[in-house]
Parts: sequence; C-alpha cells; structure tokens
Amino acid sequence: MSETLQRTALHSWHLAHGARMSPFAGWEMPLHYGSQLREHEAVRQAAGLFDVSHMRPLDLQGPAARSLLRRALANDVARLDAEPGRALYTCMLQEDGGILDDLIVYFLGEDRYRIVLNAAGARADASYLQGLAEEEGGGVEFLPRDDWGILACQGPKAIAWAAEALALPELAPLKPFRSVAPRADLFLARTGYTGEDGIEILAPHGHLAAIADALLARGVVPSGLAARDSLRLEAGLNLYGQDMTTADSPDRSHLGWTVDLRDPKRDFIGRSAIESERRQGPAQRLWGLLLPRDAIPRHGYELLSAAGETIGTVTSGSFGPSLGLGIALARLRADVGPDSAVFLQVRQRQVPARIVEPPFWRHGQAVYPAEESLPQ
Repeated sequence: MSETLQRTALHSWHLAHGARMSPFAGWEMPLHYGSQLREHEAVRQAAGLFDVSHMRPLDLQGPAARSLLRRALANDVARLDAEPGRALYTCMLQEDGGILDDLIVYFLGEDRYRIVLNAAGARADASYLQGLAEEEGGGVEFLPRDDWGILACQGPKAIAWAAEALALPELAPLKPFRSVAPRADLFLARTGYTGEDGIEILAPHGHLAAIADALLARGVVPSGLAARDSLRLEAGLNLYGQDMTTADSPDRSHLGWTVDLRDPKRDFIGRSAIESERRQGPAQRLWGLLLPRDAIPRHGYELLSAAGETIGTVTSGSFGPSLGLGIALARLRADVGPDSAVFLQVRQRQVPARIVEPPFWRHGQAVYPAEESLPQ
C-alpha cells in the first residue's frame, strides 16, 4: 500500500474488525469486512456503518457567507433561511455549466453554514470558494474541520439504533435533510448515500471509535466502499468523477432538479450556460439500464443502437444485489429514451438492455419488479 495514502482516524479500528483496505481518492479505506453482499443486505434490512471521514467538513461564517453560497451554488441556500438545521443538496458549477463538485450544505443559523466536500476535490473546492470570497470583498471566514471525522449509519433501523447508542432520543423525530447539534462536539444529519434512511455523524477524531463500538453493540454491521457503491447505484445516486464531471452539466447528469432558477436576480456561476442549454435541449441525458444478471455492465462499456451505432456509454455499472440484475447509469444521446432499442457491448456479445428512469430502489423496494424489468 502506498505510503502517500491518507488514513482516517479509524484505520486501526478497521483492521481490528477484519477490513480489507483499498485506495480510494487518495485515502486508504475499507473495501469490505469479508462480504460485500452481507454488508449490502445489512443496510437494506437493518443498518450498516460506513467510515466516510475522507469527506471533509468546511464551515463558512460571516456577513457575506450567504451571498457567496448563493453565487457559488446552483441550488439556492435562501431556501434554508426559515429553519436553522436544514440541509440542501446542490452542485457547484463552472461558468460553462460543468460540475465542479456536488455537496450538501447545512444552515447553522446566524450567517453560519457547513458544507461537506468530496474527498478528491476538497482542497481545490475550498480554495475555489475562498477565491470567490476574495473577489467579492471578503466577509467570509473559512473554518476547515480537519479535526472531525464522519460516520454514516444507514438502514431502516439506523435511526433507532443510533438514538440508543448515542443516548439521544431526539434523533427519532428528526426529519430527512435536517441536522442537530446536541453538543459542541457532535453534529448529526439525517442524510446519506445509500437510498435508505440513516444518520451521518460528525465528531472529533478521538470520539469516532467509541461511537462506532456503541453502534456495533446495537447490531449495526461495519460496511465498506464496495457495498456503499452498489447501494448508491441501486438508489440512482451519482458518483463524482464517473456520472458527473466538469464536462457534464446537471441536466446531462439527471440533476436538473438541483438547479434553482426561480430568482432572476441570482446570477450564480453557470446560470447563463444552464439557461442556454435548456433553450436548446441537452445533447445527452443520464438514464438507468437494466440487464440480465449474467451481463454485468462496467464503467466505459459502450451502448449501441439496433443498427450498431454507438449511442452512449456506461458511467457506473454493477450487479444490483437487491434486484438480482445488472444495473447501470449511462449517458445516452438525447434522442434515445425508454422506447429505444439499446444493446450493451459486453466483450464479444451484444446484450439487450432496458432504459429506465433511475432510481432502481426506493423506500425499501425495487422500483421495477423483476418479472417486468428485462427487455423482451
């Protein structure tokens, strides 16, 4: 393992619990603890625990924090004004509409916000925001929370078990995309990346092992990146660097709903490009694909028309354990849709695929019943 890889505060804890470690976005992270399928099933049926401390919290505060975020983000943080603790999912765009990153922003009240940045782009994103703040004359203080890590407890029993483990009964009534800080060294948000209910726990590094142990004592299963990927793909959730990049706009990435154009005076970065693309129509769209279980799609596989013409590419693909099928997200030409005949090129054979609207899994059940899922 490369010595240049960063390690989270739970590295020794992972090894003690039998984790197989793997490089991810510059970090050495647990891939699984013996069985990806067991961990995937645990999240769908009960609860799993993920160390996501490779993601970086960044606090912004000051009189210009709100205006900075209204300019930098495609979704509008003004929607959070009425309720401290609310959260918002959004993209941060380039001027041409390409996605720099996706993130969640939390309104802490009184000109204070917390954002959680993806691992690979955290430093670049923070520098970018600081540069924007300087362009606008300052008024924003940036407070990287490098002393904190993040745990994600996900699954239908996650809230109840976390409330017991943390002795916080107030977690139960917490609504989705809301957060609470019961004390100065603990921040909890009802958010996640698996398609299930759950809680994300931010705390100082030195507290994480005790929190993890308390959750495992309730029955939560330690889970790694492999299960996290199959879970998020079933939920139709994008992975930055694969399903969205600086070459892709939100409308090309099934994320048009994260763009708020309601205030004509809010000239956020990328707005003009988004409006122009919507007038013309995007050249491509991100769709879901369903395939037989013996045809597993992978990133980069080509999609062909009935005439053999290349019409798209798989951005993320895998076997969907909860579905028993091959599933994928794929960027397809704009004139291709659910009624189109499409074939996945898998080595030397072409496999018929069904185009669907993601997600594949929602509210504890398959969106597309197995008997109706595959192309006829």
